[in-house]
Amino acid sequence: MKIADVFSLLGGLALFLYGMQMMSGGLEAAAGNRMKQILEKLTANRFLGVIVGAVITAVIQSSSATTVMVVGFVNSGMMTLQQAVWIIMGANIGTTITGQLIALDIGALAPLIAFVGVALIVFVKKQKVHHIAMIIAGLGILFVGMDMMSAAMMPLRESPEFVNLMVKFSNPLLGILVGMVFTAIIQSSSASVGILQALASSGLIGLSSAVYVLFGQNIGTCITAVLASIGTNRNAKRTTVIHLMFNIIGTVIFTVICMATPLTSLVESWTPTKVSAQIANMHTLFNVATTLLLLPFGTYLAKLAQKILPERAEEKMEQMHLSYIQPAERDKEMRIGLSAIAQTQVSKEINRMIQMARANVDRSFEAVKSGSTQVLAEVREREEYIDYLNKEISKYISQIMIRESNPKDSEYMSALFKVCGNVERIGDHAINICEYTKHIEEQHIQFSPEVLTEIDAMRAICNEALVMLEGVHKGDDPVIDKIAALEEQMDTMTEDYRKKQIQRMSEGKCSQEGCVIYSEMLTDFERIGDHILNIGQEIGMGMVEE
Repeated sequence: MKIADVFSLLGGLALFLYGMQMMSGGLEAAAGNRMKQILEKLTANRFLGVIVGAVITAVIQSSSATTVMVVGFVNSGMMTLQQAVWIIMGANIGTTITGQLIALDIGALAPLIAFVGVALIVFVKKQKVHHIAMIIAGLGILFVGMDMMSAAMMPLRESPEFVNLMVKFSNPLLGILVGMVFTAIIQSSSASVGILQALASSGLIGLSSAVYVLFGQNIGTCITAVLASIGTNRNAKRTTVIHLMFNIIGTVIFTVICMATPLTSLVESWTPTKVSAQIANMHTLFNVATTLLLLPFGTYLAKLAQKILPERAEEKMEQMHLSYIQPAERDKEMRIGLSAIAQTQVSKEINRMIQMARANVDRSFEAVKSGSTQVLAEVREREEYIDYLNKEISKYISQIMIRESNPKDSEYMSALFKVCGNVERIGDHAINICEYTKHIEEQHIQFSPEVLTEIDAMRAICNEALVMLEGVHKGDDPVIDKIAALEEQMDTMTEDYRKKQIQRMSEGKCSQEGCVIYSEMLTDFERIGDHILNIGQEIGMGMVEE
C-alpha cells in the first residue's frame, strides 16, 4: 500500500465522518427541540416508542447520538426509564439504515448530492433551507468519503499479511473485541459498519470474517452513551446500562446462532455477489431480531438496570447541589435535543428555588407572628441555598445561550434567567421579614389580634400564589391570569392594611417600634407579590409556541 493510498484512506474517512456530523448538525438546527414533543407524545406505547427511536436514528444516522439524547432526557426528567427502553431498541434498528444506504451503491450520485446541498447553502438565504441543505450535503460528502476509502483499500487485496489478518477475524472472540475497540474509538457504529463495508467492497473481507466484528461494533457503540452518563443522575446511568445489556444479549445470542447454524451462509445467499449488502443485511437482522426478542422483556430490563445500579443513600446529599443540571453538561458541544434538555433542567431547578422561597416566606411570617428568632438560622441557611442556586443556574443559562442558535429558544432561556433573579429577590424579602424577629424579641413587641390576623392573611395568599407559580408553563394563560389577580389582591391588601395601621397609630393602639416593623413588612409583602407576577409572566410568556 502506497503512502498516497494511506492519505486517500484518511481523507476518505475524514469526509465520511464529517458528512455524518453535517447531517446530525443539520437535523439539530432544523428540529432538535421538536423531538422532545414527539418523544413525550409517542413513547408511552412500546411499539410507538420503538418506531420513534428507529425513525430519529435513521434520520441522524447514529444510534449513539439518539442514546446520548435519551440519556439527557432521562437525566432531566423529561422521560422515564421505561420509555427510554423502547427508544433505545428502536435506535438500534434505525442505525442499520446507514449500512443499507451504503449497500445501495449510489456512489456515482454522491458528488451530485453533495453539490446540490452545498449550492443550497451558498445561494439560498432562508435559514430553514440551510438546515435541510446541510443534511443533503452531509449525505453526499458521506458517500464521497466512502468511495475514497474503498478505492484506497483496493491495493490491500494484494497483501497476504493483510488478507491473513482479515481471516483471523472469523475467530468470534477476536472479531467481537476488534469491533468493540474500533467502534469505541470512533464512537459511531454507523461509521464503523461503513468502514467494514468499504473493506468488503474492496474485496478484503467476507461475511464469515466480518460477522463477529459486526456484533462487536454494536457493543462498542455504547461507549458514547457511557461517556455522556458521567456526572448524570442514577436513572440516566441506568439508561446506559440498558443500552449495554441490549447489545451484549444480542451479541451472545447471534454469536451462538452463527456458530451452531448456517445463518451466515443463509444471509450470503440473499446477495451472493455483494458483500457490503451482506454486511448491511446481517446488521439489520441482528438489530431487528434482538429488538423483537427483547421487546416483551423491556420492563424487566429496566428493573434489572435498577438492581445493577440501586439508589444510594449518599445521593440524598444535604450539602448544596444542583439536582437536575449536571456539571458535565456545561462543557459539551451542542447536540441533538440539548436545548430541550437545558430548558427542562433549568425549569426543574427553578422550581426547587421557588419551593425553598415559599418555605422561607411561610416560616418568616410564622416567626414574626410568634415573635421568636428560633427559625432565623433555618431561614438564613435556606436563603444561602437559594443564592447558590441562582448563581449556578444563571451561569449555566449563560453558557447555553452562547451556543443557542434558535431565536425563540434563546428568548425563553433569557426569560428563565430573569425568573432566577426574581425568585432570589423573593428569598431576600423573606429573610428581611424573618430578621424583624430580632427587633421584636429584643424590644418585646406584641402585635394586636387584628395585626396577627392580617399577618395570617398575608402568609396564606403568598403561599397560594407561590404554589400556583410552581405549576405554571409556557403559554399557560389561565394560570398567569390567576397569578395576576392574586398580585392585584396583594396590592389591595397592602393598601388596606396601611390605612388600618395609620388608624391604629392615631388611636394609640400600637407602639412606634411595632408600627415601623409592620410598615416595613408590608413593603416586603407587596414586593413579593410583584416578583411573583414577574415570574409568572416570564415563564408563561417568555416564548411564543410554534
